[in-house]
Amino acid sequence: MTLGLSERSLAGLLFLATTVSVGGATRDLLAEDPSSENTHVVMASDVQWQSLNPNRGDAAPKAGTLWGDQTEDGESGFLVKFVDGFSSPPHIHNITYRGVVIAGGLHNDDPDAEPMWMPVGSYWTQPSGEVHITAARGDSVAYVEIQEGPYLVQPPSEAFDTGERPVNIDASNLVWLNASDTSWIEATESSGGIEPEIAFLWGQPAADQVSGTLVKLLAGSTGKFMTAASTFRAVVIRGQLHLHLEGKDKIAALVPGSYFGSEDEATHAIATDEETIVYVRTVGTYRVEAKQ
Repeated sequence: MTLGLSERSLAGLLFLATTVSVGGATRDLLAEDPSSENTHVVMASDVQWQSLNPNRGDAAPKAGTLWGDQTEDGESGFLVKFVDGFSSPPHIHNITYRGVVIAGGLHNDDPDAEPMWMPVGSYWTQPSGEVHITAARGDSVAYVEIQEGPYLVQPPSEAFDTGERPVNIDASNLVWLNASDTSWIEATESSGGIEPEIAFLWGQPAADQVSGTLVKLLAGSTGKFMTAASTFRAVVIRGQLHLHLEGKDKIAALVPGSYFGSEDEATHAIATDEETIVYVRTVGTYRVEAKQ
């Protein structure tokens, strides 16, 4: 299923300001504008893994918390790691979750559905109460997000229907937008058609509303995420993002599965060496400025 959002519903969410710079090292550019002191970072290498379904022990995928706590009440975001060939028994969840593929290939659908292997960058939702299976091709990792917890795995006998339906969007079907082809993204200076891009995934992109987006940054970009949102949460999906923290001499290299976030007004200074995709979840709006 492919979802579309109107320009009217998206107006005012994001402005991608693109300029062109000549020369200058990435580290020097970042040093001019370090990220806000309230930035919180979790490196992928520091994630603590535990069984996603304690009832199945080592037979279950592994979960690693990035923010919140998926075992408690409240919203949270976490990584799920699958071994090659994993296939779950039919099951349901007590809550709806959203997922983005970070590594490998994942299939999430009705138990009798033919496999549709979603590659890196793909997005899906799994409604609460609906019977499904999840399978992995290759060692796979996904970022999973819930609006309320705890996240529980339950048997098909407890299935229920909320009227919500699943969504599976292959990475190749994402709609990427930039300043050249939308009226609501503003470019401060021409960059020869080479600009950051954004794909809208879910939610209401407006002040005080929750939404999820993907941002694609080009290789060799430097810039910043700026937000006055009550919460800003970002997960590296593909590539590598350099993040300069205030008061730190070292620039953090965030590989896929790494997280950074903040609350209230904040600026996050970033740079890339390669094309990089970042998933962003905000309560409120944010802006990206990037130059190459």
